Amino acid sequence: MKNTATVKKTVGVEDIVVTFEDQQKTNKINRNTSLIKELENEIEANEKTLRNLQEASDDMMMLDDDTTLISYHIGGVFVSRSQKGTQKMLESAKEALEEEVRGYEDRVSSMQQVLNGLEVQLCAKFGDNINLEADES
Repeated sequence: MKNTATVKKTVGVEDIVVTFEDQQKTNKINRNTSLIKELENEIEANEKTLRNLQEASDDMMMLDDDTTLISYHIGGVFVSRSQKGTQKMLESAKEALEEEVRGYEDRVSSMQQVLNGLEVQLCAKFGDNINLEADES
């Protein structure tokens, strides 16, 4: 997905001058839109991991035997822990991931507010002569 903010050729009577500041605003829109897309992809990946952690936690609750050692994958190794220990590790991992997702969502929200302000400014100046829509390529 490629976002482009371009000024269309004017057809009207008056010519609209594109200033350096206007170009900087369109560049900022393009950069931030790309970054928002990357953050949204990270959010999606983390939410998938959260679902997997929740499923693992739910499956562990169905175990009858508290003495069974559970293999838990950390980095590139597996460690064996008790059911309670593994459950605590899962909860800790879920909390950390949820906090990370909230941070990403906050960044996306604040960036979106900035983009909306820039888009309003550019549309006020250029009207229908500017395209701020994201390309699907």
